[in-house]
Amino acid sequence: MADEAEGHPSKGSFRIRLQIAYDGTDFSGWARQAEQRTVQGALESSLSVLMSRHGPAPRLVVAGRTDAGVHATGQVAHVDLTEEQLRSLTGPRRGAGHTAKHGRRKRPQEVDGPASLARRLNGIAGLDSDVVVLSSSLAPEGFDARFSPVWRRYEYRVGDLGALRNPLERHRTVWFPAELDIDAMNTAADELRGLHDWAAYCKPRDGATTVRTLQEFSWVRDQMTGVLIATVTADAFCHSMVRSLVGACVSVGQGTLSAERPGQIRDERLRGSEFKVMPAKGLTLVEVGYPPDEELAARAEQTRARREPLD
Repeated sequence: MADEAEGHPSKGSFRIRLQIAYDGTDFSGWARQAEQRTVQGALESSLSVLMSRHGPAPRLVVAGRTDAGVHATGQVAHVDLTEEQLRSLTGPRRGAGHTAKHGRRKRPQEVDGPASLARRLNGIAGLDSDVVVLSSSLAPEGFDARFSPVWRRYEYRVGDLGALRNPLERHRTVWFPAELDIDAMNTAADELRGLHDWAAYCKPRDGATTVRTLQEFSWVRDQMTGVLIATVTADAFCHSMVRSLVGACVSVGQGTLSAERPGQIRDERLRGSEFKVMPAKGLTLVEVGYPPDEELAARAEQTRARREPLD
């Protein structure tokens, strides 16, 4: 098994990369909690059922521990399996070997163990599950879901008075009762990009740095629905950073803050009350970026050496 704190696979284990999507509405965030339903808890429960005859249930390591109510379409995690656990996933495909139309018995098809993990976990969760493993594959050497990324990308959806209000979108869109000036919001977002200390936009955690590189921040209005969509990309995010940045831009769009003020607040490094942190439900983790395979191990070691949370 892997040491979750360090991310190093033990000798003889096999690291599997998982691509995961979930509706965060009914989850108390990603990280497992004793008495709360979480994404990690749900997936590890399915892993426990799947591996019940093959040693201790493996633990997941994730690229970004999303908060309660936050969604994902591109979350990435890894799990380390023993040789026995990996072997248990490889076998005839369900239904293989049945009699064909003309009476001939089909040859059983072997399934690839790493690739079948997603299918088996989804089978345990059921068709109506709010968490789905989109794919599973053998990870390249040096891959670490938490420490190898070079960026994370989020989207945030805000429906103002110029948007078509769709009740089917209520779990992933924040409806705002005013018309927002997208040009002013983009001016503010453009001024915020770069390497800075984001203490004014983060909830502090003991021993964690608030220095991050905000690589991308922009707004577009969806041509079909009129919903405003923010794209926010950084090497990593500190706690509540994206929702705070969006809240500052919404205040600019509403006219209660000047387009220059969010940048000034950032440079003052003081968390105040000039804008509201936006609700979690509008936020979705859409993609995690990794370097080329040959650079994965070096990136993980570089990030791990800083000993900082990357959530």
